[in-house]
Amino acid sequence: MKRFLIHITTAFGLIALASTTALSDGAATLRQGEPIASEAGAPKMNKVENNDIKRVRNYPEQPPTIPHQTRDYEISLNANKCMSCHARTRTGESQAPMVSITHYMDRDNQVLATVSPRRYFCNQCHVTQVTAPPLVENEFTDVEDIIKGE
Repeated sequence: MKRFLIHITTAFGLIALASTTALSDGAATLRQGEPIASEAGAPKMNKVENNDIKRVRNYPEQPPTIPHQTRDYEISLNANKCMSCHARTRTGESQAPMVSITHYMDRDNQVLATVSPRRYFCNQCHVTQVTAPPLVENEFTDVEDIIKGE
């Protein structure tokens, strides 16, 4: 039994060594040339865009991005800081856009008095924007541009 475990361990070690060699042979990674065996330093934190400018969406049903800082926002079972500005009752004084009516519907499309539990955790879909260069090249073409090109 011990001999069998040693052979399995050796086999896994050889597989790990082979995969390390394969990854270091010019494959595109986000490690930026840092060897697998060493720990790279943490990348520099990018600044959050805090200009409150509403962005154009790239495709239908795209969740809007968040154009402001949300670092200390509490979103838990007991509190949702986003709703202090984006709730139906608060948009008049905050001038923030109201959350979509779809957030007030359950899975059977029945309208609820409060935000649906499945839409309560905003950061599942909505992301804060930062001033960072893209990690990969983006070749996205908007459908309007495709139609204009025909």
